[in-house]
Amino acid sequence: MCFNFLTLFPELIKPYFNHSIMCRALKNKYIEINCINIRDYSLDKNKKVDNTLIGGGAGMLIDPFILDCALQEVINSRIIFLSPCGAKFTYKDSIRLSKYNNISFVCGRYEGFDERAIEKYATEIFSIGDFILTGGELVALCMADSITRHIEGVLGNKNSLINESFESRLLEAPNFTKSKQFDKKNIKISPTSEYLNGNHAKIASLKLLMSKMKTKYFRPDLLD
Repeated sequence: MCFNFLTLFPELIKPYFNHSIMCRALKNKYIEINCINIRDYSLDKNKKVDNTLIGGGAGMLIDPFILDCALQEVINSRIIFLSPCGAKFTYKDSIRLSKYNNISFVCGRYEGFDERAIEKYATEIFSIGDFILTGGELVALCMADSITRHIEGVLGNKNSLINESFESRLLEAPNFTKSKQFDKKNIKISPTSEYLNGNHAKIASLKLLMSKMKTKYFRPDLLD
């Protein structure tokens, strides 16, 4: 899988892949990353990339001609524009997109994009929530991380993907670990004894019940 990041700030992208699972995925060649600096395609001597809005209004847009030139580098990939106006990115989207070989994230700045660039090039448009960020780089990294986890071989234990939150419109059941020090200090909030009795059928049934209860409390919208 190749991830292309079209951005004005490549230095925001690269450090994320220097650590943990994403770093191993890169070293083991499950993924590769390519940062394309939109500013490199500016014809202005000062590398100016923004332009004023037609019809007035505060803010600026990335000049569509500059963006058009940059997009020629990834014309054969799946081009994803990142915008608050896009569809909300979901768990199922991350699974689906993990099947592609080449994905390009177009990271906006200022007031976003000239709508004509979106209409001409966008394969999909995504948002990660009903809020505004100063740029699309964080959105692109969130999506790339989520997608990468579903590429076979990236996670050391493939069972880590089983029963995750949102997989079946339920949040993952509460998890606990063995810690003598914590248990000794917090006797009144010990894990339920069912988790300790070794009866896997009962544990599975209890986890499903707790998953439903947790979803009902925190995310009732998922149950609608």
